[in-house]
Amino acid sequence: MPLLRKDFLFEPYQVYEARAAGPMRFLLIAAILRTEVIRELVALGREMDMTALVEVHTAEQLERALAADATVIGINNRDLDTFVTTLETGLALLGSVPAGRTVVIESGLKTTADLARFEAAGVRAFLIGETFMRAADPGAALRGLLA
Repeated sequence: MPLLRKDFLFEPYQVYEARAAGPMRFLLIAAILRTEVIRELVALGREMDMTALVEVHTAEQLERALAADATVIGINNRDLDTFVTTLETGLALLGSVPAGRTVVIESGLKTTADLARFEAAGVRAFLIGETFMRAADPGAALRGLLA
């Protein structure tokens, strides 16, 4: 059973579709959603025993996600407008996330040292894709990252 529906959700019926397909989590991109829509979809997900991962890249998007009562915040180190990736984005935004929220750091994580920087700041969840997709042996890349 998939754990995360990772396409862009922006309508309530998509949350129902995701639940019917089995995912327990779904992705909301703050850059493309108004605060009211994020709030509505987060609440609907809770009613259905699902968790919204609300992805942000800027302080303004983080403020909107928090105002919408998101409890799981994905901080994407990749700017979706320019596709520039910098770990400093995640490090800068972490200080604005209140205690009691789960943070998932996304994009640009390539080394054990990258993970260690965020772990030292209290992060325990990471979404890593490109590093493994580009690796000749994704299993070896994962083992190396966790070493």
